[in-house]
Amino acid sequence: MDECYGMRFIRTETLSLYTTTIYPGRYSSSPIGRRVSHGPFREELKMDIDPLILLIVAVILLVILAKSIRIVNQWERAVVLFLGKFVGIRGPGLFFIVPFLNNIPYIIDLRVLTTSFKAEQTLTKDTVPVNVDAVLFWQVIDVEKAALEVRDYKDSISLASQTALRDVIGKTILADMLTGREAIDAELQRLIGSRVSGWGIRILSVEIRDVVIPGALQDAMSMQAQAERERQARVILGDSERQIAEKFEQAAKSYENNPTALHLRAMNMLYEGLKRGQSTIVIVPSTALNTMNLGDITGTIALAKTVEKEKKEQPDHEQPPQ
Repeated sequence: MDECYGMRFIRTETLSLYTTTIYPGRYSSSPIGRRVSHGPFREELKMDIDPLILLIVAVILLVILAKSIRIVNQWERAVVLFLGKFVGIRGPGLFFIVPFLNNIPYIIDLRVLTTSFKAEQTLTKDTVPVNVDAVLFWQVIDVEKAALEVRDYKDSISLASQTALRDVIGKTILADMLTGREAIDAELQRLIGSRVSGWGIRILSVEIRDVVIPGALQDAMSMQAQAERERQARVILGDSERQIAEKFEQAAKSYENNPTALHLRAMNMLYEGLKRGQSTIVIVPSTALNTMNLGDITGTIALAKTVEKEKKEQPDHEQPPQ
């Protein structure tokens, strides 16, 4: 213990805090927890800090710091509110907010998104119930409008697409729906785009994936298609016969003044039929042979051969017996 004139103090090597009491003309110090009450005037300074309190304060500071740091991806944007009021769009990357004062209600994706939607048992213009399945490609282009103008833009897009699809189906007949999907896709894109234009959303394309019709109607359409194909086949066959007849007429005109060519053609037909190496019997009406003069030719040839044969046999019969 060291003493000085007019004051007294205690020196210690251990780390501790003291409660100091100042009096006129002298100074006194005592360990924390003891109270010195000398004289009419007294002033106490308490500096006792519990380590647990320090730990709690440090944890609170870390939590506040963690809540103030925000990170969003390159394809995302964060909507920031201050006490419920819109203050701006943050991102991408790292940014800071004031905890408990700033709020981030939405983190909006700016990439192209797809939404599937369908209309079940919807009547077409010709009162045919159909189930249509389609897909929508869309993208957010104005984050502020998408966050402030509509409550849930994803559900709103889906519902708007379904109602637009039902409207288009009700104005289209089944045949046009099955064969003209491109026109229906363009009409759907225009109709949905007009409905969501104030939401900061751009409609890129709409594609119908499938159209399902009742089974009985499918059978009827199949029978109709078969009948139509059979009719077309008969029409094509009749047209072919007409073209063949015209060609035969042209050939007949060519052979009319040239019987030698007709005979050569007939002989060529017989040769082509017999050259296969198999015995073939061709039954031809006599009128056809007479028309082509084949009967006269064959009769003449047979008569010539008979006469020649008789001439060869006649000298043998005229020789006298020896």
